[in-house]
Amino acid sequence: MPNPKRRHSKARTSKRRAHDALASIGLAECPSCHERKLPHRACPKCGTYKGREVLEVKEQN
Repeated sequence: MPNPKRRHSKARTSKRRAHDALASIGLAECPSCHERKLPHRACPKCGTYKGREVLEVKEQN
């Protein structure tokens, strides 16, 4: 295997890594309780999905 003759500069390394950042997750608003939730999933706050209650949610004290 060939080996590099010279080291890569810090600028070149930083340019390559410029696109490696994680993208933020896209959150949607729950239509019933208006909390932020992941799209296409039941709301963890109120337990509804597509207008129906699908999860039993314990009351918080």
